[in-house]
Amino acid sequence: MVKKAIWVMLKAKPGKEAEIEAFLSQGALLAKEEPLTVNWYGVKMGPGVYGVFDTFAGDEGRDAHLSGEIAKALMANAPDLFSNEIRIEKMDVLASK
Repeated sequence: MVKKAIWVMLKAKPGKEAEIEAFLSQGALLAKEEPLTVNWYGVKMGPGVYGVFDTFAGDEGRDAHLSGEIAKALMANAPDLFSNEIRIEKMDVLASK
């Protein structure tokens, strides 16, 4: 059962949209290699606005994800791709289907 989640809002630097979409596609492939990540979503909310939403059964999975390859790649590429400060919001899931 999903009990933990994270959310990251991503705002593209001008002209970086295609690179971000490729980056998010690669993230989905990396997430498949994480046995404790239940769901991983890379989303586009509108022009130049993206996000990542992930779910986990517990803190162990979330902590493993946050110290894994996707998080490292996000932080390494953030200065080049994103105009906003990267804030990883940790959440508790109260209900899901």
